[in-house]
Amino acid sequence: MRKLLARRWMRWSTLAAGALLVAAVCAGGLAYALLSGNIRTDSAADRALDADHGKRPVALRPGAQNILVMGSDIEATKDSQRSDTTMLLHLSADRKRAALVSVPRDLMVDIPACRLPGGERSEPEYAQFNWAFERGGAACAIRTFEELSGVRVDHHLVLDFTGFQKVVNALGGVDVTVHERMRVPHGKVVLHKGEQHLDGAQALVFVRGRTGVGDGSDLQRIERQKEFVRDVLAQVREAGLLDHTTRLYPVLHAVTSSLTADKGLDSLSELYGLAEGAAKVPAGRTAVITLPSVEHPDYWGRYMPVEDQTDELFEALRRDGPLPKRLYNAYDPANDEL
Repeated sequence: MRKLLARRWMRWSTLAAGALLVAAVCAGGLAYALLSGNIRTDSAADRALDADHGKRPVALRPGAQNILVMGSDIEATKDSQRSDTTMLLHLSADRKRAALVSVPRDLMVDIPACRLPGGERSEPEYAQFNWAFERGGAACAIRTFEELSGVRVDHHLVLDFTGFQKVVNALGGVDVTVHERMRVPHGKVVLHKGEQHLDGAQALVFVRGRTGVGDGSDLQRIERQKEFVRDVLAQVREAGLLDHTTRLYPVLHAVTSSLTADKGLDSLSELYGLAEGAAKVPAGRTAVITLPSVEHPDYWGRYMPVEDQTDELFEALRRDGPLPKRLYNAYDPANDEL
C-alpha cells in the first residue's frame, strides 16, 4: 500500500503545493496576506517577454495551460544565476490530463538573442539549456524553451535553492534512500548509502549532486529529483500535515518566501486557481517524462534531443493532445505496476 501511495503521489506533485496553498487561504485573512506578500513578482521577465511578444509561438488550444517551473541557485553561486532544474507543467484544456516534462540542463539548444535587464540584447548561441537562465533570467529560459518546442509558455515560477533548504527544514526533514555515497566537490556534507533522514542542507546534496555519483549525468540527477518529490509527498500525506494549521504555516512561509512568479501567478489566489485546475485532473492521468535525449556526438557530457520522439512530444503539447505512450510509463491506479 505504501508503495502504491508513493507512486501515485509522484504523479501528483503539483497538487501538493496546491493543497498547501488552499490550507493557507483557510487559515485566515492575515496569514493569507502575509504569505501572499512573500511572493516576488518577476517584473523583469514580464517586460522582456512583452518586448518579444511578436516572436513567441501562438497558443493553439485556448484553456490549456503551460507553466515553466525553474529552480535557481543564485544564492548558492553568488556571482551569477543558474537554473539546474526546469520542468514544464501542462494542464489540458478540459483538465482531464496533465504532464510534467523535465528538461535536462545540459541539453544543447539554440538560445535566441534575449533582452537583458539594461535593455541590450545577448548574442544568439548554441549552448546548453541552463545557460539561457544565466544569460537572461527566466525570460530567456522561456524564450529558449519556446524556440525549442514551439509550445507557448503561459506562466512561470522560480524557486531558489536556499529556499528549498528552508522548506525541507520546515517539514522537519525528509526520509529518503541514498543509493550510494554522495558529496558535492569541496562540500562538507556527506551522505552515506542507505535509508536516512535528511535535513535541508543534506537534501540539497541529494537532489543536486552529480560529480562522483553514478555516471555523473544530469539525466540520472533528474530521476533522483523525481524520487525525492515522491518521498516528500508521501511523507506529507502520511503525516497529515494538511490537517494541522500550526505545523503547516512554517512550510507555507518557507515556500512563498522562496518563490518568484510572473504577474499572473504572484498571489495565493492566482496560485490557488492553478492548483484548483490541476485538482480536476483524474488520478492516473498525469504523465511524468524527461525530454528524450541522447549524448551529443560533438560536445562531451552534453545531450541532444531524440528528434522523432521530441517532435511527437512537442506536437502533442502544442495541440493539447495525449502524450505518446511510448515516451513514458502510464500509471494505472488499479495496478501496482508502472
